Amino acid sequence: MGVVAPLGNDVETFTRRILAGELGIGPITKFDATTTGVSLAAEVLDFDPALRIGKKKAKRMDLFSQYALDSALAALEQAGINDENTVPADMGVIYGSGIGGLTTIQEQVTRMVEKGADHISPLFVPKSIGNMAAANIAIEIGAQNICTTIVTACSSGANAIGEAYRQIKENRATVMVTGGSEASINEIGIGGFAALSTLSTATDPTRASLPFDADRKGFVMGEGGATLILESLEHAQARHATILGEVTGYGTNCDAYHMTSPNPNGEVAARAMQMAIDEAGITAADVDYVNAHGTGTVANELAESAALARVFGDEGTVPVSSTKSMTGHLLGAAGALEAIVTIGALQAGTLPPNVGLQNTDPDCHVNLIKTPLAAPDAQYGMSNSFGFGGHNAVLLLKKWSD
Repeated sequence: MGVVAPLGNDVETFTRRILAGELGIGPITKFDATTTGVSLAAEVLDFDPALRIGKKKAKRMDLFSQYALDSALAALEQAGINDENTVPADMGVIYGSGIGGLTTIQEQVTRMVEKGADHISPLFVPKSIGNMAAANIAIEIGAQNICTTIVTACSSGANAIGEAYRQIKENRATVMVTGGSEASINEIGIGGFAALSTLSTATDPTRASLPFDADRKGFVMGEGGATLILESLEHAQARHATILGEVTGYGTNCDAYHMTSPNPNGEVAARAMQMAIDEAGITAADVDYVNAHGTGTVANELAESAALARVFGDEGTVPVSSTKSMTGHLLGAAGALEAIVTIGALQAGTLPPNVGLQNTDPDCHVNLIKTPLAAPDAQYGMSNSFGFGGHNAVLLLKKWSD
């Protein structure tokens, strides 16, 4: 696994801080956000693309591609995948991003307006189009199997992992590089979501991202990249790999309800959860943890709570937390980052908290984790992702054991 994220640009640091309940939210520093009415975000800090990607290559990529490639190279290094143990034709890339090269789009549209269309950079298109995170990864590592991009809004990263899982399960590939990236902390990104009235306008970082809290007032924008290396068990064992976890189930469908709001009854989202559980060959009672989508918006959390009740029962016994309370919402990268959180939690035997929770919404009947929870026997973790347009993606992950 590899990450470039709020709270850390390597998996060890990021996981340690997440499981400790640390906050990655602070004042926006990338631009003057005064006119947007939003002052806080979960920014990536101390990121230097020159260290792993190289200065020259990084200049030819939008920030979202830099986050993707940096985290992918770190993941490949940790996995030990190389030309000696993996055939290029057997390795593919499926990557997610909700928006793609938004920073480049903003910069070049501004340049066009100020100086004319003849001043648009020749790299505008190849830097901004959404497939370039996947393409840049494939080019860098020589992956010659499927290379494609998933764009399902906030479900993109989870859908990418699920579809990569299917490629391996169906014997179409042996190794898949998968995950999601997003870089939308800029004027058009913050301004656009602010205009939609979805962003928190809080000025106190500790009271900004409040999933399932009655006092929540919207989500906090996050950014970053998160990559996982999936491979068949046979391939991993043949090269004596250190196995971190197992993807055992994947469910995806669509509410077919509204452009931005989930279906409040949670029926279709619950079906996606059940699909993942069924594919894993377990029951709902076997799920030890749910990493909720939990954005900090009323509509999302009432719908997700209803879905969880349909699957796990009204009593809400399964432990649940939204780690967006610490990282903010990484949009298309959220599902990938939260899959890494879930795997890290199962490995460590510690479940991450729903930070900042003070006044639980009485209409959300879920068993929320308020402080880091010791769970040494936890085996199965579910990670939920739901996106604008009604996209639902659910991953069922398992702690690895021989």
